[in-house]
Amino acid sequence: MQTPCVHVCSMVSGSGFCAGCGRTLEEIGGWMGYSDAERRRIMALLPARLSGAVMASNPTKPELAGGPERPL
Repeated sequence: MQTPCVHVCSMVSGSGFCAGCGRTLEEIGGWMGYSDAERRRIMALLPARLSGAVMASNPTKPELAGGPERPL
């Protein structure tokens, strides 16, 4: 079964999404019971959610949303 879990489980209070996988608590809890089609539908939403979750969890460091930090 495909899962977006990356074992970085931390809910972002501003968005309600997991900072690691981008799912809601409801989606995480129901994942095993969802059909393959429903899991694919949710997984299609995750990249946009994760982009927003990074910004919501660390609004003072916008460079984190674009990738790793660059050395000085």
